[in-house]
Amino acid sequence: MSFAGKNVAITGAAGGIGQALCRHFGLAGASIAAIDRSPSVRDFASELMKDGVAAEAEVVDIGDAGAVAEAFERLAKRGAIDILVNNAGFSNHATFAKTDPAGWSEAVNGNLNGAYHCAYAVLPGMRAKRGGVIVNVGSVNGLVALGGPAYSAAKAGMISMTRSLALEYGRYGVRANIVLPGTVRTPLWNKRTKKNPKVLATLERWYPLGRIVEPTDVARAVAFLASDDASAITGVALPVDCGLTAGNIIMARELTLEDF
Repeated sequence: MSFAGKNVAITGAAGGIGQALCRHFGLAGASIAAIDRSPSVRDFASELMKDGVAAEAEVVDIGDAGAVAEAFERLAKRGAIDILVNNAGFSNHATFAKTDPAGWSEAVNGNLNGAYHCAYAVLPGMRAKRGGVIVNVGSVNGLVALGGPAYSAAKAGMISMTRSLALEYGRYGVRANIVLPGTVRTPLWNKRTKKNPKVLATLERWYPLGRIVEPTDVARAVAFLASDDASAITGVALPVDCGLTAGNIIMARELTLEDF
């Protein structure tokens, strides 16, 4: 699968999934615009270039509409964005009771509004050239309650936004899809595993495949949806979750006993 000649903008590029996305698209020939609010994204872009990937970094908080507009104006001078991957996301509040109004607004702004700001910035160019792809990275939290209510609400909003984009912009050759990862083995879990070394093993019991998602699993799914192989696919919410949303495997085991 080649992305030679394609300009791909990826948000949350400095994180575990973001780095996997940048490497996957970059090694397939794409020019990468690595976007993250962390200045470490500059060092990561330099690493990509050492590996032969055409890459540039933009340090920007996607929750800031003005900053996003300025960043994409700079990127447009180097070439129109062909593919946008809205990957940035975070969850800071585990329960509703511990989520104050400021925390709720922060989560919705960073997860949902940020994706909107980026889509808003690239859509005029995609419409003008009558082609483009937006792939949003949501979460299974957008489908079922798994904690992090503000994060989950924002991810549910991303599903709806994706479908709206697919309906409205399909006539211009623009496709929009969203992948919904389950638990992903990223560096963010290091702190949790230090406190509880068995936490991931405990979580794996809930996944029919007996494992959690790797960042490369997400990158491959996103790349497929962004590719010409998926030219007839738009408006889709695709779980990448090792079977988590297929059903309650723990309950199924309890009900069927020896069959599992």
